[in-house]
Amino acid sequence: MEAFTDLATAAYCPRKLYYRRLRDEFDVPDRVASIRNLAFRYGELLDPTSDLHAEPIAVTPTDYRSNLGRSKARLDRWADLVDPPETRVFLRGKDANGIAHKLLAEPAVPVIVSPGEPPERGVWEPHAVWATAAAKALSWERGEMVEAAYVEYPAHGVVRRVGMTTRRKAVYRKALRTADSIDGPPPRLRNDSRCRSCAYLDECGTKTRSLRSRLSL
Repeated sequence: MEAFTDLATAAYCPRKLYYRRLRDEFDVPDRVASIRNLAFRYGELLDPTSDLHAEPIAVTPTDYRSNLGRSKARLDRWADLVDPPETRVFLRGKDANGIAHKLLAEPAVPVIVSPGEPPERGVWEPHAVWATAAAKALSWERGEMVEAAYVEYPAHGVVRRVGMTTRRKAVYRKALRTADSIDGPPPRLRNDSRCRSCAYLDECGTKTRSLRSRLSL
């Protein structure tokens, strides 16, 4: 039985998952918790009289409210996302278990909250894997189809719907196989931008290259 977060890490970098397990490091940093908490305060944060300057947002207050406003206008389940019937729900599936930060009802849909920055479109692959794992676990628990999940990036005021496509299910299964198979350090990534901010860079030993050196090829 794999954890949702392990599958997301396996999709990002299998070697990072190896070092996380080796050090048994699974605590959530305070800053991550404070950013995730924004996802439960959208009504307050949209209020033009509230002061956003002290909040852990990653864009200007004007841009933040603009982003939230676009999410509100685009998503047909905005009211449920603002006031979900269940929060921080542990889901146990056939192959994986973990936390859905919100759980919407009728139809049931899990929500994952990321402290990071969203891509221009859609969601990052590790977040898609986490969302798919949560949807499949919820489906297993309820005995019903779960056709979507949401990923929120509350530091930016962005919410994205993730449909359960054939491709996303295939990527999920690949992450599951990867996580299950780790019994030693997987191969290093090669000159990857993901490595520069990794907490295990020194231990891993991957050599990263600057943008200047990559452009000089």
